[in-house]
Amino acid sequence: MQLLTKPSSKITAATLLIALGIIYGDIGTSPLYVLKAIVGEREINETLVYGGVSLVFWTLLFQTTIKYVWLTLRADNQGEGGVFSLYAIVRRYSKYLVIPTILGATTLLADGIITPPISVSSAIEGLNSVTGMEKIIVPGNGLTIGIVITIISVLFFFQRFGTQIIGKAFGPIMVVWFSMLLIVGGAEIIKYPAVLNAFNPYYGYQLLVNYKEGFWLLGAVFLCTTGAEALYSDLGHCGIKNIRITWIFVKLSLVINYMGQAAWVMHQPASFLKIVNPVTKITSQEMNPFFEMMPHWFLLPSIIIATAATIIASQALISGSFTLVSEAMNLNFWPRVTVRQPSNIKGQIYIPSVNTILWLGCVLMVIYFKTSSSMEAAYGFSIVIAMIMTTILLNYFLLFKLKWKQVYVIIIIGLFAVIEGSFFIANVAKIKERWMFLFFELFIFMTMYVWYYARKINNRFMKFVDIGKYTSQLLELSTDDDIPKFSTHLIYLSKANNKTQIEEKIIKSIFAKNPKRADVYWFVHLNRTGEPYTMSYDVSELMDDKVMKININIGFRIQPKTELYFKQIVQDLVKNKELNLHIRPDGSTKYNAEPDFKFVVIEKFLSIENDFAIREGLLLKSYFLLKDMGLSDEKAFGLEKSDVVVEQIPLVYQPIQELGLKRNTKQLMPFAED
Repeated sequence: MQLLTKPSSKITAATLLIALGIIYGDIGTSPLYVLKAIVGEREINETLVYGGVSLVFWTLLFQTTIKYVWLTLRADNQGEGGVFSLYAIVRRYSKYLVIPTILGATTLLADGIITPPISVSSAIEGLNSVTGMEKIIVPGNGLTIGIVITIISVLFFFQRFGTQIIGKAFGPIMVVWFSMLLIVGGAEIIKYPAVLNAFNPYYGYQLLVNYKEGFWLLGAVFLCTTGAEALYSDLGHCGIKNIRITWIFVKLSLVINYMGQAAWVMHQPASFLKIVNPVTKITSQEMNPFFEMMPHWFLLPSIIIATAATIIASQALISGSFTLVSEAMNLNFWPRVTVRQPSNIKGQIYIPSVNTILWLGCVLMVIYFKTSSSMEAAYGFSIVIAMIMTTILLNYFLLFKLKWKQVYVIIIIGLFAVIEGSFFIANVAKIKERWMFLFFELFIFMTMYVWYYARKINNRFMKFVDIGKYTSQLLELSTDDDIPKFSTHLIYLSKANNKTQIEEKIIKSIFAKNPKRADVYWFVHLNRTGEPYTMSYDVSELMDDKVMKININIGFRIQPKTELYFKQIVQDLVKNKELNLHIRPDGSTKYNAEPDFKFVVIEKFLSIENDFAIREGLLLKSYFLLKDMGLSDEKAFGLEKSDVVVEQIPLVYQPIQELGLKRNTKQLMPFAED
């Protein structure tokens, strides 16, 4: 079993194009709604507009360029990025990093529910600016909501088929998108070059300090960098060099477009972009500067391009959610669920249950909020928490992995703590707009929390024994013709890291009331490594030709296929004439050429003979409930095509000490007879 190579870091036109198509969908579509959210219903003036776009520029510089593109991308795990990859690197340095990791993953998954609706809604609502469609496509009306839901539903439906065909168009479409941002924004700047004064941080300071409730506008400003965390998560698809080079073009396009929108806003005749009747709450006017500054002849093409870009952005988040849940399963943060490979592209997976949850969440978001403007008020809170959690993990990476001096780490982390702390405070105000969203986040968090900590409790009561103590008994059983042969090759899955140990429950299973006689006993251990794509194995012969222990090392991004691994290992041993397997009968017959392999999977259930403390009781009961809802062990380990025997054993965590049952000492009266 070879070691899979990590994603290529070569720089070519093709790899740069791939990076543009995969990495920047979320952050690249932010111009559709950021400045609109900053201005909102407020009266247009220089402090508001210049201050807002100034804060956007400096946020992109500090939060996206310095923190993520320059610093966090260095925290790659064999070329892979994301919160779980970072956790896998630094978890050895502190036992308190589990909760930050769970919170970071929870909020990233939550982002996958709100980003597609807000992006697609913003693009479709742009049709309201097209002459003749002002009364047809109205933000929040039934037709607009229907179109948005249809686009999102089609996108989720086609996830099961993979993106290898349409994915080839992502790069060219995003090149067109960013070129459009650059050209249209640049045209407005040429008309009104005074807008370049907004680069001066003084305008941002004025907005925060002197503008009424200016600090709370940071919640809208933050929307410009929400895609930075996804940028890090997609590191493995493109490589750090390709991301850093393409970011130069992307950032230039974004900044120029934001400046162009600010120039248009300052020189259009209206005093407000949005006018809402305070009594009826009916919007009588709502302009999106992104579409309003488009040349009239180019408005419809720009909406089509924007819609395509938002679909790509949504696709990137959906794919990222699949990868995130897959990593969570492999690092024991998530129950085992069905994972499929819709194509031959490495790393591309499809998780039906996650796809359904995300689709339902997106549809409910569109129905509840109706318009992109309403979604803006709820967007950002999740991602700022994800960024804070990444900063916590990054602190350990800089200190212990890069071995930076502590004073430098304090300065860097302190800077990000101030920035992200400010964004967090400003986004807290959005909770009242998104309270229903907290239930979804709580569900994800509790699922990860219960699964991780209940497994820790479960493993605490797992007893391991030395196989050497039982080799003579295994030999005697294997040669005892009075006992029917259970299988030629009997394979148990073991959690024992030690090559000479297995679980006590496996020994009990072999020497049960009906002992399991076999010619060869195999104990297979799947070892999840901290690297993403490890695939290697080693074999230990614990008793001549009778007892074997196999350790298979699997990266945390690999879906296990235990049956295929085991058969390949046996074939390798036979081919190399090792362990006398090439001269030993494998159990095949003239009627069936398949070797006689039988796997035994031992599953636990929660015994009624337990007296729980409150926390442990809730954790374990919730754990087994999730386990019953998830994938069976035989399917999770890739054994569904094999001859598998599943055995159930009770888990007795804390035996009941006192039943309270007492004998009645009074004379028992016999039943009266008729």
